[in-house]
Amino acid sequence: MTENQENQEDRGTTEDRGGTLPGGSIWTRPERQSRGPAPEHSRAEIAGVGVALADAAGLGAVTMRSVATAIGTGPASLYRYVVNRAELVELMADQVRGELAYGGAGSGGSAARLLAIAREGRAVYLRHPWLLDVPAAPIPGPSAIAFIEQCLAVLADVDLSGPAKLDTIGLFSGAVRLAAQTEIEQRRAGQDSAQWQGELTAYLSRIVAAGQHPYLAAALAEAASQGVARFQDDLFERAMMRILAGLLPEAGR
Repeated sequence: MTENQENQEDRGTTEDRGGTLPGGSIWTRPERQSRGPAPEHSRAEIAGVGVALADAAGLGAVTMRSVATAIGTGPASLYRYVVNRAELVELMADQVRGELAYGGAGSGGSAARLLAIAREGRAVYLRHPWLLDVPAAPIPGPSAIAFIEQCLAVLADVDLSGPAKLDTIGLFSGAVRLAAQTEIEQRRAGQDSAQWQGELTAYLSRIVAAGQHPYLAAALAEAASQGVARFQDDLFERAMMRILAGLLPEAGR
């Protein structure tokens, strides 16, 4: 079977496969149907197998066939649990998002508590870089709902309306994703943050030496006066604190 044929198979519906799953999101369906035999596998087991495959070889390694083989069954059997590969990937993404423990989100100011969540979120992306390739689900899963609830708890006393708080959470989570994406791309290119910062600084220094970019030259000079180590260290922490300062009212930080 070619990759294109397998992808077409993975997009097949349960109706095509003779399955009985109703339509709608996987999150709106009970894991076990009211009729029929007891399932041999759980959503958590299937998602865990998919996560292991993606961690080892990327999201492209996850197909209905590869997951079925890993759990010792046929691809058609998986259609008793998920409609298609997209639902399988939804299960996987929600499972790894469930790794957030919110350990540092219980005390301190709102910015500090959100920063603790950001650190955990970054760590999840670094452990599972394929998560960057997962499109946003139309309906959030349990772990995504838990994330929203935890962030709303942090923002409970912040002077923002409910819709504004939800907007803030979306912007915050997007910033964490973007920061992690930048770091992952650097790693894939064989660079660490310090190396990248050093090469960037050297390149920009050559550019400003011509005297045509005075504002950039001034910014680089100030960074140099504060010390290269400080400029390179804790980039994620400093960037998130700047972002949170912009997202939160001063009185609520």
